[in-house]
Amino acid sequence: MGGKSQGGFTLIELMIVIAVLSVLITIAIPNLISARMRANETSAVAILRTISAAQGEFRSKILADVDGDGAGEYGYFAEMSGAMAPRSSSVAVQPPILSSHFRNIYEGRVKHSGYYFRMFLPDVDGIGLGEANEGGTPGSVSSDLAESVWCCYAWPNSGNGGDRVFCINQQGDIISTNNEGVNQGYAGDVEPEPDAGFVNASTDNSILGVLAVSTVGTDGGVWVPVQ
Repeated sequence: MGGKSQGGFTLIELMIVIAVLSVLITIAIPNLISARMRANETSAVAILRTISAAQGEFRSKILADVDGDGAGEYGYFAEMSGAMAPRSSSVAVQPPILSSHFRNIYEGRVKHSGYYFRMFLPDVDGIGLGEANEGGTPGSVSSDLAESVWCCYAWPNSGNGGDRVFCINQQGDIISTNNEGVNQGYAGDVEPEPDAGFVNASTDNSILGVLAVSTVGTDGGVWVPVQ
């Protein structure tokens, strides 16, 4: 009687299979990381647009009016998300203008989809004041300037979060940079200064200038408009 054929792989066949899988993994992993980074960047742009709309609503409803002149002021994440009462009120905004995700503030920033987001409002000299560590105003926000000025940055929370860095202000236009400028390299705790994406700033860290659209910002990087 003939012998029965033995199932399974030979050692050589196993080595070939492992080699093929190794090549496929080597190709696939960078592509997956790249795809995730592009998705994070797309999400960051969408979130900035949501923030811009929320700022418009917050101001138009006069939810913060510290000087009592009847003109609404822009807000911080904690104020717009209902995490704490706006500066001129003792009652939190209900219903919130921003989702509850923006209540999770750590060191003045919010983490979402591979990116950090930080809001800046001006002091009396126009210098951008980042949100307080646990949310809300850090103090000395100018009531007059906060009626017309704000800006927000989004940068990768790690090296694999994304390539680009984004900025938006009260004009509603989003600009981005490839994060390769001389004073850039933003990721994690290395974040943009308030005036990083601006030109013609009156003083250091002022957010009263104009955005660096298709030109070099104060951080030495080239910023371009996002369509």
